[in-house]
Formats: sequence, structure tokens, C-alpha cells
Amino acid sequence: MASTPDISPLAPDAFPELPTVPGVRLATGACGVKYRDRTDVLLAAFDAGTTVAGVLTQSKTASAPVDWCRKSLPGGQAQALLVNSGNANAFTGVKGIEAVEATVAAVAETLTCRPSRVFTASTGVIGEPLPFATITQAMDGLAASLAGTDDPAVWRAAAGAIMTTDTFAKGASATADIGGTQVTIAGIAKGSGMIAPDMATMLSFVFTDAALPGDVLQGILAETADRTFNAITVDSDTSTSDTVLVFATGAAGNAPDAADIDEFRVALENVMRDLAHQIVRDGEGASKFITISVDGAEHDAAAKRIALSIANSPLVKTAIAGEDANWGRIVMAVGKAGEAADRDKLAIRIGGVEIAAMGEAVDGYDETPVAQHMKGQEIDIAVDVGIASGDAAGRATVWTCDLTHGYITINADYRS
Repeated sequence: MASTPDISPLAPDAFPELPTVPGVRLATGACGVKYRDRTDVLLAAFDAGTTVAGVLTQSKTASAPVDWCRKSLPGGQAQALLVNSGNANAFTGVKGIEAVEATVAAVAETLTCRPSRVFTASTGVIGEPLPFATITQAMDGLAASLAGTDDPAVWRAAAGAIMTTDTFAKGASATADIGGTQVTIAGIAKGSGMIAPDMATMLSFVFTDAALPGDVLQGILAETADRTFNAITVDSDTSTSDTVLVFATGAAGNAPDAADIDEFRVALENVMRDLAHQIVRDGEGASKFITISVDGAEHDAAAKRIALSIANSPLVKTAIAGEDANWGRIVMAVGKAGEAADRDKLAIRIGGVEIAAMGEAVDGYDETPVAQHMKGQEIDIAVDVGIASGDAAGRATVWTCDLTHGYITINADYRS
């Protein structure tokens, strides 16, 4: 078995103390899907009436669990979630379908609910059949150990059970007001490598006691995912398993048709952004967290494509790893993005210091403060591509990490 990597230098000091979300019960188990003596399965059970929304990978080689969720999501109702780590159940053909059907059936029978209300996700090695019997045989024990979320340790265990190459468990929470009623949001996520989102990123599960119809929840999630989970990248590789699901139990008792959901929308986006940032901070081998902001583009979508071009450039990422303020590589990444950019108006700032303007290096540019900024763990890059200004300008922000030798080390022996 590959050695456990050191905790990322960008990790938070501790796992947050997540609040109670009424209507949610969680259990974890060590089923030996891949590793011995390590929790690798999460079972969640929800009160009747729980609604669900989701965004899923657009990969053309999506996993069997993703296909199952895609088929079940239009129903908008959920009573259970089953997640395993260590095996992605992707590119496993008929065996993959059989594994999903068997595990879902076991959950449905144990919790007495419809299979279509059981959602599932898998993460780990691609191309190996999921040893699903190890999970189904543990179902009674998992169900018997389901516990409410009033104990913060329950959340920590759930976040730990879904990890693969992650070096720390990821969680975030918030509260919001809907129609005069306070609602709670808590979420967990896993992700470290194979991160270049396309509708979702790796695995994230968010739980709330808000009462919201499935279609309303879906609209909010799709919008916020684009600005959070779809705005991060570690290595430009989109996973076969990317899944983000939000479950709303309704236990808060707010009016489900309340028009005032703006505060909830902001709170959910904050939780998702926090989780997305934690994934980047746990990027395989990462030593620096990088924020890339692009302005002056033709439209927001163009700005995002340019920002991702910079964020995904191995040359940019390795320069940052080496603490080299090589802004010429940023110019290169802007140019290859395929979006409109005015070479002779291009401007670049690193750490708030203007380096280039009007298509050339700034007269008297002093690299000293920029070099100092590059030595830190938080790197800020801002680019104006000079196509539009003011309200007409397209703008976007994405987040990434540097590319170090650690990334190669982790992925060279991932299957061992």
C-alpha cells in the first residue's frame, strides 16, 4: 500500500465543528474495499420528504454511480446516500452496473425505501470491479450505527471515510434565514488530484434542514457550482466520478415556497466555495494556493476560459512552485486560451504589483516585492486582457495550486 502523504502545508488547522442538521443520520464503516483498517464507506439516511439536487461530471467515461444518480435526480426525492472510497467503479462495464444495483438494493431493503431514492458515489481506482459484497454484507451494521449529527465527531468520520489521496478531511457550514426561519447548511468534500471540474468536482455532499422543492434547489446548485466547484483546478484532469449532491430535509419548517431565498443562496455558495478551496489547498503535492482573476474580457465565459488557461498551464504552475515571477508564461497562457485579448493593452499584476501594462513591461518595474510575494503560500495573479472595460467587461476568478515534484510522487505509485 502506498504510504500516507504528509498533511498539506496549506491545510486548515483543524476540521471545523459542523452543526447539527436535523433529518440527517450518518454512519461509517471499514469494509476493506481497497485498504485494510481504514474507514471507506459512508451511509447517510434522511427523513421522509427530503429533496435532492445534483451536478455530475460531463465526462464521456462517467462511472456507473454517476449514471445511477443522473437517472434518479429528476425524481427530486432522497432517503439515503451510499459512498465508498478506494474504488471508482468506473470503466467496469456490466459489472459496474451490477455493483450499483446490488448496493442500492441493499440500502433500500435495509432502510425500507425505494431504490430510486438511494443515491450513490464511488471514488478511487478506475477500471477495477467494485468488490460490492464487502459493502452489502456490512449494511446491517452500518444501518444499526446510524447516528444524528449533533456529535461533531460524526461529521469528521463521514468526511474521513470518503478520502483517497486527500491529506485532510474537508468540511464547512453556514446558516441562513428563509422567510424568518433560520436554516443550517453543512457539507463535506473529498478531492486532491484529478481536479478540473466539468459540472462538479470529485465528491461533495451538502446537507441542509431547509424546506425547498427539488427544482428550486437544483437551480440554486447549478448556478453556484459554476462559481465554486467549477472554478477550481489542480491538474486539468476531469474525473469520471465528479458528483455534488445537496440534500434538504425540510426539518427547519420554513415555508417551502418562500420567495426570499437570496440569503440561503449566498450561504450555500459560501459553503461550496469553502469546500472547493479546501480541495485546491489539498492539491497533490501543493505548496501554494493561487487566485487568478481575469478582467476586461469579451464576456464572463471568455474571462473564465482565460483564467483556467493560466491556472492549468504547467509552465505557470511550476514557475510559481519555484517562486519565479516569470510573467511571460502568463502572457503565453492568455494567448493560447483562444479568447479575444488585446496584446497591446494587456496588463498583469502579481501580489498587487503592476508588472506589465499596455502590452509591455512597466517602466522601472522592481521585482523585489513580487519576489517576496512569491515566497508566500497565497499567490494572487490579476490580468486585464484589454477587450472591454467597466460594466461591459467580462470577469472571472478561479483557484488553483502549484505543480511540484510531490504531484509526480503521489501519482506514480497511486495503484500500489
